[in-house]
Amino acid sequence: MAREFTRVGVVGLGTMGAGIVEVFARNGVDVVAVEISPDALARGRATLARSTDRAVARGRLAGAERDALHARVDFQVGLDALHAVDLVVEAVPERLDLKRRIFAELDRICRPDTILATNTSSLGVTDIAVATGRPQQVVGLHFFNPAPVMKLVEVVRTVVTAADVVDDVEALCTRLGKVGVTIDDRAGFIANALLFGYLNQAVSLFEARHVTREDLDAAMTLGCGLPMGPLALLDLIGLDTAYEILNTMYRHGGRNRRHAPAPLIRQMVTAGLLGRKTGRGFYTYDKPGSAQVVPDPATPTAVDDAPGTTAVTRVGVVGSGTTAADLAAVFAAAGHQVVVVGADGPAGTAGAVRTALDEGVTRDDPDPSGRDAALARITWADALEQLADVDLVLEATAGEPDTTRTLFARLDEVCKPGVVLATTTSTLPVIELAMATRRPADVLGLHFCTPVRARTLVEVVTTVRTSPEATATARAVCAALGRTTLVCDDRAGFVVDALLFPYLNDAVQMLAAGYAGVDDIDHAMTLGCGYPTGPFALLDAIGLDVALAVQRALYRESREPGLAPAPLLHHLVTAGHLGRAAGRGFREHTGR
Repeated sequence: MAREFTRVGVVGLGTMGAGIVEVFARNGVDVVAVEISPDALARGRATLARSTDRAVARGRLAGAERDALHARVDFQVGLDALHAVDLVVEAVPERLDLKRRIFAELDRICRPDTILATNTSSLGVTDIAVATGRPQQVVGLHFFNPAPVMKLVEVVRTVVTAADVVDDVEALCTRLGKVGVTIDDRAGFIANALLFGYLNQAVSLFEARHVTREDLDAAMTLGCGLPMGPLALLDLIGLDTAYEILNTMYRHGGRNRRHAPAPLIRQMVTAGLLGRKTGRGFYTYDKPGSAQVVPDPATPTAVDDAPGTTAVTRVGVVGSGTTAADLAAVFAAAGHQVVVVGADGPAGTAGAVRTALDEGVTRDDPDPSGRDAALARITWADALEQLADVDLVLEATAGEPDTTRTLFARLDEVCKPGVVLATTTSTLPVIELAMATRRPADVLGLHFCTPVRARTLVEVVTTVRTSPEATATARAVCAALGRTTLVCDDRAGFVVDALLFPYLNDAVQMLAAGYAGVDDIDHAMTLGCGYPTGPFALLDAIGLDVALAVQRALYRESREPGLAPAPLLHHLVTAGHLGRAAGRGFREHTGR
């Protein structure tokens, strides 16, 4: 029988602590909410009031329920008020010395059977537990912000945490309507270990001026469907908090260089540019604590003297896979005349394009005339010579490097002068394809994020030889499709894949280490971070062979040890476990 918690204490009433108070009180648990001073207590009370008032205004909480919630909270100054609670959750800043002092005091004040929990997101729970005389009753209880909304709680056990303590807090999570994921004590646990490596790498891309802050954030929201871009998220978290989490994970997590804080983060923290809390971080806000972004000197402005563009009415698509079919369907649906040259011949390519267009005929728009008109604008060809009159060529062959270079040399011979030759590759250097032609100024990358029909982002990848006119033409064409473009330099992974696949690779490494299972890791990222898909579900959808190829390209360019493909990924690909399309990847798939 799980222990019944009737009265709990929460220490620290910042945004996180006040959210935890709300979670308990919403679920009928009496709470003693403790702060260090009357002023801090008043701020915590106000934070709780704002959150519950918003919930009432949005219809998520009735007024009577809000009043009952507040009646369950006893606001107190000082830890002595916690002498009779069943459980204490500590939610003070991420400083080990501070947490140890608090836990030593709690050990003295609380009943011998009281469970002591820390909401730490990066520090070792064991390092905190040893400050008490009851380390067997200390556990990590890591809620995610905003605590009333996010469903995940990481339950972190140490090597000495009693099994019944873990069982009791797991049952408590269920009572609170949360999904508890129980894991061992290691730096960053699941979610932060994966999230902050990605955030740190995003800062490095921005610091290297590979991409603007707006384009970087758009890359991950529009290209991957994430709820927030990495720089905006860091501003929300607080750069000082992010720096401490990264530094802790680096020092206590095996000195993985992906967790070594990017120099720009340290510089911004030193300068007091901490994000929303100070009114300025990567973005500028109208006042401290506000979410409203305001223009600043780094905000992009319209350019009047943009280079000229080439009119594009006829588009060539070379390839026979899903991406080629989707591109043909998208361009034809937008009114372009499309010539498709597929490796499997006109019949196979035509079937794939028709399938793509059929998905546009929905219950809300059952009229097939748009599909039929788009099909009428498509010509299926069996020779590159039939691309002689197109204005833009999109290569989507996923071929070997030598084969793709040869293809671009042939396109150079076939296509008329001034035609933009674009590759959709995510693994080959665009400059190598450009130099296979006699017109490198006309060659660039157009990386449509997949699935092409669902994602609106296109990465326009420019080489050191790409002309401004070619870039302007590519952006104009994509804009006419209703797509958002970002311009980035030619480097492995561009922006989206350069951030996405190392995160996926980190998840595979975590699984291979036996730290957590496939479901727990997926839950951590969907329920704890709001990601639309967990890393293993996404890998199975993308294809493990594709993921391995991208990761190899990233590692080959950088030789960064943290980017080396996980051996488990290689083994699964070798065994033919390629994901959903093959019927088996990290999970079994039936009815594919």
